[in-house]
Amino acid sequence: MEILARGVGRRKEAVAQVQIIKGTGLFIINQLSAQQYLHNNTCLLLTIKNPLSVLNVSSSEIITDITPTVEINSLHVDNIDTIVKVKGGGLVGQAEAIKLGLARAICSLSFQKKTDTVSTVDLTVTTSNLLSQKEGLTNSDYIRKQLKDKGYLTQDSRVKERRKYGLKKARKATQYNKR
Repeated sequence: MEILARGVGRRKEAVAQVQIIKGTGLFIINQLSAQQYLHNNTCLLLTIKNPLSVLNVSSSEIITDITPTVEINSLHVDNIDTIVKVKGGGLVGQAEAIKLGLARAICSLSFQKKTDTVSTVDLTVTTSNLLSQKEGLTNSDYIRKQLKDKGYLTQDSRVKERRKYGLKKARKATQYNKR
């Protein structure tokens, strides 16, 4: 089991540790499948899998004036497994933490041209390479820019406000009695 990338995401009380490894496209959360762990909640499943859409660039973004000189051998979601350990908070907070951790892990993937070493992810000329050549960006910079533009790398720092003395909750006071 070769770990390609790691990332940590936090949201409210939830902390998610994400690992990306070579595999067959599995998404495992706390030794359960993502569907089983999130109770088949479609909204939460889409939330945690959205950062993976950056790896599969649509064919409509191909620029035709640049001709690739190297064969296309891209990294797809089917080639990687995502293993997540998450604790704390509720399901929605955990899903947001997983999304942030996955986006950070994707940013830390080492994209290099095809070499003899096995430890690097094989990525030669893809549509993202073609676009990045035009903008003057490297693969990792291009992917980071895509994730940042879609808001997947922005941490939501809102947390529950602490309880103050003399009050019942953070802001709830006893009812005022005039007479």
